[in-house]
Amino acid sequence: MGKIRTRYAPSPTGKMHVGNLRSALYEFLIAKHAGGDFMLRIEDTDQERFVEGATEVIYRTLDKAGLSHDEGPDKDGGFGPYVQSERMKTGIYMKYAKELVEKGEAYYCFCGKERLESLKTEIVEGKEIMMYDKHCLSLTKEEVEANLAAGKPFVIRQNIPREGTTTFHDELYGDITVENAELDDMVLIKSDGYPTYNFANVVDDHTMNITHVVRGNEYLSSAPKYQRLYDAFGWESPVYIHLPLITDENHKKLSKRSGHASFEDLLEQGFVTEAVVNFIALLGWSPEENREIFSLEELIQEFDYRRISKSPAVFDMVKLKWMNGEYLKAMEFGKFYGMAEPYLKAAIHKDYDLEKIAAMVKTRIEVFPDIAEHVDFFEQVPEYDSSMYAHKKMKTTPESSLEVLQELLPLLEKQEDYSNDALYGLLCSYVKEKGCKNGYVMWPVRTAVSGKQMTPGGATELMEILGKEESLARVRAAIAKLRQEL
Repeated sequence: MGKIRTRYAPSPTGKMHVGNLRSALYEFLIAKHAGGDFMLRIEDTDQERFVEGATEVIYRTLDKAGLSHDEGPDKDGGFGPYVQSERMKTGIYMKYAKELVEKGEAYYCFCGKERLESLKTEIVEGKEIMMYDKHCLSLTKEEVEANLAAGKPFVIRQNIPREGTTTFHDELYGDITVENAELDDMVLIKSDGYPTYNFANVVDDHTMNITHVVRGNEYLSSAPKYQRLYDAFGWESPVYIHLPLITDENHKKLSKRSGHASFEDLLEQGFVTEAVVNFIALLGWSPEENREIFSLEELIQEFDYRRISKSPAVFDMVKLKWMNGEYLKAMEFGKFYGMAEPYLKAAIHKDYDLEKIAAMVKTRIEVFPDIAEHVDFFEQVPEYDSSMYAHKKMKTTPESSLEVLQELLPLLEKQEDYSNDALYGLLCSYVKEKGCKNGYVMWPVRTAVSGKQMTPGGATELMEILGKEESLARVRAAIAKLRQEL
């Protein structure tokens, strides 16, 4: 086969769906694993679905995901143009469509809208589709030429025999054979002169020397028509790899309303690119080793498309959050702080050391928006019940906590050094004098300064950030609260 060449060929219709990104990722990995080329081709022949700015979204997403293409509209590798609307201007699609007409593998169809709407529909794979009745196939060459000369609108249709079968091979599903009677004479060239997606796809893949075609298994039903086109031209068909469906946790198809259907949605929700790419790689593919965390470079080394499953892949948001948390823990602090800072500033408006707070939450969050619930008490102590001071393991009660806080208050008022180490030393000295365990003292202090059961840091770490004045104000408020409620 020679050098492996894959292509990602999106239509510029909006944000990049997770399924599309997975196709791009797998195509990238297949090419790079074998030392081949990964190409970007923009398929914009469906002008009705074209969305302004969507092409930029494609570039931006591939760039963020690290899927650098070797060829594309911005990198000519000798197979351009790489945008279908520009390729159409060269006449390439009409040229190949007419070649099929000459071979009897396609024909001109002049049927109007009314006649087409009057045709019977058939149920194929649970869907109701209109099966064209080959009416225009019977037109003589002279009739066709007369219609063309008169400027009568036309499409060019693929001529599929009603008898026999068509077989194609998929790397995951093996040989698949379908009855030709189930295949419609699909339109190759539309009445506006544009090629259909199905036809342009085949012509472009062949003329660009694409060796492996990766797409969702929803295209399995169209594959026989593609195969017939390759056979009609006498071209070698590419290696087909049809990927399993991606479903949500309820085993339903991912929808745009779900909030995790597109790459940009996930980034906006506080996920990091590396975690999303890692997670998407595992949506249908399993490595040889029992591991889950992979860098893009490691995926290139490990990826074997023969280990892609045929079963639907479940987009498990819980697992993605866990994986994202692992990436945040391993992230270099400077990078983490740069990404966390906007979330910290949105949650905390007082003049605290945000870098210290970021260091506290780094190992505790799964996505950046989690920061708010971990640090909200720095802004203001939330309302809480005095029963929070009761802790079985620490052997504390609201009464014992009141006693501890009252005894500590004068010591804290005298303390000038409010660094974590100095405060911890002070509290440990009190613990030793009191003859109790650390938790007996640390629990009520931490509760007093935070008003929360779970905090990203210990009592003295929080007090260092809050500073002397704020820490004392919170301890005094806690004492007043306990006195009032007991």
